[in-house]
Amino acid sequence: MLKSVTNAGSSQRRHRLYVAAGTGTLLGGALGYVALVDPHSVNSAYPLCPFKWLTGWNCPFCGGLRMTHDLLHGDLMDAINDNIFLLVGIPMLAGWVLLRRARGKAPLPVSALVAVVVAAFAWTVLRNWPGFPLIPTILRG
Repeated sequence: MLKSVTNAGSSQRRHRLYVAAGTGTLLGGALGYVALVDPHSVNSAYPLCPFKWLTGWNCPFCGGLRMTHDLLHGDLMDAINDNIFLLVGIPMLAGWVLLRRARGKAPLPVSALVAVVVAAFAWTVLRNWPGFPLIPTILRG
């Protein structure tokens, strides 16, 4: 009986290792693709944001691929211009969730989820305000 429990534990660890390796490989491939294909060009292979296509507004995530591309090329100022909300918000939210999980708490309570939604809504309104200086850059083809 003890041997089967030990085998089940090592099997579960091996499964987690495979999932982690697969996730890392997919993430590395996606980042490699974003680094190689410039999303600033209108002729790139990236599709138009559905929210922008429907409304004409930049969504909270618009500029995220361009921001990632700029970061991978070491252009911090361009990344700030493309989407400072994601540039600052994602690491802060990830760190907060990891800290809560390490303390054994729920990763994202309802109040935090509401705060994230309100912040995303406010960022959407702010970045679409006429004359707002931080807009995603797209090079005309």
